[in-house]
Amino acid sequence: MPNNLFFHLSVTVLLSFFSSSLFAMSGISLFDKEAEISLQAPGELQATIRQVRTAEEILIKLQAEHYQHQTFNDALSSALLDNYIDQLDPARAYFTAQDIASFDQYRFELDDGVRRGNLTPAFSMFNIYQTKATTHLDKLLTELDDRVAALDFSRDESIALDTEDVQWATDEAMLSERNRQLLKNSVLSLKLADKENEDIISTLKTRYSEQLNRLQQLNNEDVFQLYINALAELYDPHTNYFSPRNSENFNINMRLSLEGIGAMLKREGEYVTVERLVTAGPAEKQGELQPNDKIVSVAQGEDAVIVDVVGWRLDEVVDLIRGEKGSTVILGVLSEASANPNLTKQISIVRNTVKLEEQSASKTVLEILHQDKLRKLGVISIPTFYIDFEGSRRGDPDYKSTTRDVKKLIAELKDEQVEGIIIDLRGNGGGSLQEVNQLTGLFVERGPVVQIRTSNGSIQRQANYPNPNYYQQPIAVLIDRLSASASEIFAAAIQDYQRGIVVGSHSFGKGTVQQFAELSHGSLKFTQAKFYRISGDSTQHRGVIPDVTLPSLYDGQEIGENTLERALSWDTVPAVRHKQYNDFNRIESLLIESHQKRTANDPDYNYLIEKIQLNKQYQAIKTMSLNEDKRRDLIKQDTDARQEIENNYRLAKGLPPLPDAANDSDAEEANSDAEAANDSDVGGSKLTQTEEKTNDERTDFLLTETAHILLDATFFNQQKNLSSNTIGQRRR
Repeated sequence: MPNNLFFHLSVTVLLSFFSSSLFAMSGISLFDKEAEISLQAPGELQATIRQVRTAEEILIKLQAEHYQHQTFNDALSSALLDNYIDQLDPARAYFTAQDIASFDQYRFELDDGVRRGNLTPAFSMFNIYQTKATTHLDKLLTELDDRVAALDFSRDESIALDTEDVQWATDEAMLSERNRQLLKNSVLSLKLADKENEDIISTLKTRYSEQLNRLQQLNNEDVFQLYINALAELYDPHTNYFSPRNSENFNINMRLSLEGIGAMLKREGEYVTVERLVTAGPAEKQGELQPNDKIVSVAQGEDAVIVDVVGWRLDEVVDLIRGEKGSTVILGVLSEASANPNLTKQISIVRNTVKLEEQSASKTVLEILHQDKLRKLGVISIPTFYIDFEGSRRGDPDYKSTTRDVKKLIAELKDEQVEGIIIDLRGNGGGSLQEVNQLTGLFVERGPVVQIRTSNGSIQRQANYPNPNYYQQPIAVLIDRLSASASEIFAAAIQDYQRGIVVGSHSFGKGTVQQFAELSHGSLKFTQAKFYRISGDSTQHRGVIPDVTLPSLYDGQEIGENTLERALSWDTVPAVRHKQYNDFNRIESLLIESHQKRTANDPDYNYLIEKIQLNKQYQAIKTMSLNEDKRRDLIKQDTDARQEIENNYRLAKGLPPLPDAANDSDAEEANSDAEAANDSDVGGSKLTQTEEKTNDERTDFLLTETAHILLDATFFNQQKNLSSNTIGQRRR
């Protein structure tokens, strides 16, 4: 296993106009033109000889080397057809049931087609899609004014939010009705954003014109990549094909610093959505942009023209969002955690470079009042597992790595006489496996850390070197739903060794290993191994379950490996012998009982619970009304509900309730009172604005509560040990 192998949350990669990294750069095709001779006469898009050979090459590699060892048979051929159709027309706005029925002739032929060099079905279906979509957009642009004028917003009707709940139209009339509702929803969303009718028409004309332009620019490389990724995804969601251009872009991105807003994006239907935020990046620091948000517009500053990007290629949206350090970009986003997921929210972010030092581990000292005594604990935050491989190879004595930095921080915290340390891995998406092994060695004396089973069934065990000077004071590991891959390995090792208590929410569940293989045309990223804990359990799919669970704003049904289609399943391998430093199982019920008593009337805890419950209400909504009055009522209900939650919190803190939003000066004064009050709280956090962010700073109480849990664990452990010793003495 190479030392420099990195394990991160995978960004879903489809085709160049369906997917890209936020930091993608423009590139050129790397193949020669002679290899691009088409297999058919000129006209509609068709496969080239090189694409046919590449498809065969990919299939051979997937069947031989992918962890699943799946044979591409009739069952997968059927799944490929369904997946490809969903990629072409996710909104079900162009194909009819008759079209789908006609495609059924290919259902059990696609596997043989790829083997025999026949990609004609894929290109035929795409050409039908392109023709239908072009015809629809042409007609829509011609008739847009009349169609908008004919919309009746007093009519009581609704539209499904999840396209999986939408049936294919049985005829053209039903398809027209579907598109009328889609148009009505777009117009209503703009009306609710206080757009005038003239602006609405202008915005939609620009949107549909751009979609038409992009549709007409698609080439056979786009179609090939879409089809091959529809195939690759059948093996698992982290297996993807990169075209020559995207492969080169990926290599460039690995060499350059990240400059932009610090987010990874993907394409879902007609929207570009947020996959995840880069830890310590501009977007995460700003605090409003969240995973699963849909980006619908981009503006280059406060007074710049707002560019509607619905339906745009992902790489083109990326180009708009990237920019010079220090410049401002304003994103218009749709959030699922909203009463009106079609109401655009404007988020202003100052672009910056994601600096290495901001990704580095850092420490703070947390003082809290526990059992009427002021206690002091250290907190080490680790955004990612990093190492400067070049510096290490050069023998640079000062090269940076997670383990080296944390070792220094532990020494500093010892000097500050903390009673224990919390390792904060919230939002840590992974990193270097080498660093996970070595970091674990700072907290356990010696032993295995993780097991890795490869596609050939062999199991490798990664271990740390003996370290008699390991940190022996109490520790806790704080995780959340975005803690993934390498961070899950560390948390699992600490839990299996019973070295520390794991607190927080269920982790992501990314327990697979990917590698890149260069192809004659592009490259393939595929899953070739899985992680297993030293207990034998996989971290894949199931993740790490905390010893004490804390509430989270991240919905486990929306974010996580278990939400991804065809994610590899959880399983086990034999456990390896390892030492256990404590027995937290015997005090788990005491920890949970103490936690529940402490948080029952905690304002910060109840504030978070109320926000989670409200978000769940909105996430449970399956249809959205197209009646304007009902939509406005829903927005008002949301505003009232959020203000009630805010005022419940303020009342519990002894603060005056928020006035109506219209009275800005009173609101500012009330917030000043809140700020002053919170400044005096030990371990408290500040209320800095009326419209709280999704990751409101008050959720830092999770860190404070973790500190209480760690102190409880230390106390209960000591009590149990004393009790055991007393019983042993009596027996003697």
